[in-house]
Amino acid sequence: MKKAANDIKRCVACGVCALQCPRQAIDIYRGCYAVVDISKCVGCGICEKACPAGSIRVQDLEDAGK
Repeated sequence: MKKAANDIKRCVACGVCALQCPRQAIDIYRGCYAVVDISKCVGCGICEKACPAGSIRVQDLEDAGK
């Protein structure tokens, strides 16, 4: 099963991923970085394509930190 995961060191908290997510599975935590709710994420990859910093990757759930 594929899910999105965010590299918070690369994230610029712009919110583009959250705006593009059709499942509202991404929030910006305290204006610092994006957090993915894996219970809502369906692994569609829209956020990964939209992220200007390249911090979001869709990967296997085991690799995403579960």
